[in-house]
Amino acid sequence: MNMDGKVAIITGASRGIGQAIAKQLAVAGAKVVVNYASNRAGADEIVEDIRSLGLQAMAHQADISQIHEIEKLFAATLTAYGRVDILVNNAGMMENAPVEEMTEDSFDRHFAVNVKGTYFACQQAVKHMEHGGAIVNISSSVTGHMFPHYSVYAATKGAVEQITRQLAKELAPKGITINCVAPGAVSTELFLNGKPQDLIDAIASMNAYHRLGEPDDIAPVVQFLASEQSGWVTGQTLRVNGGFI
Repeated sequence: MNMDGKVAIITGASRGIGQAIAKQLAVAGAKVVVNYASNRAGADEIVEDIRSLGLQAMAHQADISQIHEIEKLFAATLTAYGRVDILVNNAGMMENAPVEEMTEDSFDRHFAVNVKGTYFACQQAVKHMEHGGAIVNISSSVTGHMFPHYSVYAATKGAVEQITRQLAKELAPKGITINCVAPGAVSTELFLNGKPQDLIDAIASMNAYHRLGEPDDIAPVVQFLASEQSGWVTGQTLRVNGGFI
């Protein structure tokens, strides 16, 4: 799965799964663009880590809920590296709440980041990718399970999976594959934030291995779907969850 000469944009890559994906693709030979919204320190850390290996990476701040900032992200990538071959839509937010406590603002922000950001990043990718590009969207295995308080987050990820399916045939004539990776519970700041330890332990016990996933469990699967070896795979959602569902 050599990626020499490829250029990859990974949104939300300043921490967790995004960081692991950025390093995985860089080690495979890709020049990577580490997108971040506010965590500049985390973005700089992974860029320096990649560069210390003699590989190429750059960080770029962009709020992917804003279309004009997505456009600037792609413009900066083209200026620096001259092309875009891979897009990983990893940026996301999760603020779970009972339905009676969900606010309009939180609802709108979920859809702006998780759905609007993914869709319009795909739009930019299609405009700038040459034949043979790859898009990997990050969903969640909660779309296949019924968890209390996850209704809005799960709805956004369900939308991401449908965007992926519906675009597959549309992008095929351009030689672009588009797929989803749907992790289970992964030990990241996004997942752990605000959860008591007993809930974390209970969720971890629901998969076949009785542990939380790690970002490094997810990144190699993204690499496969972004590689030429997966050229006959498109429109699919692959649940990477240790047998959770």
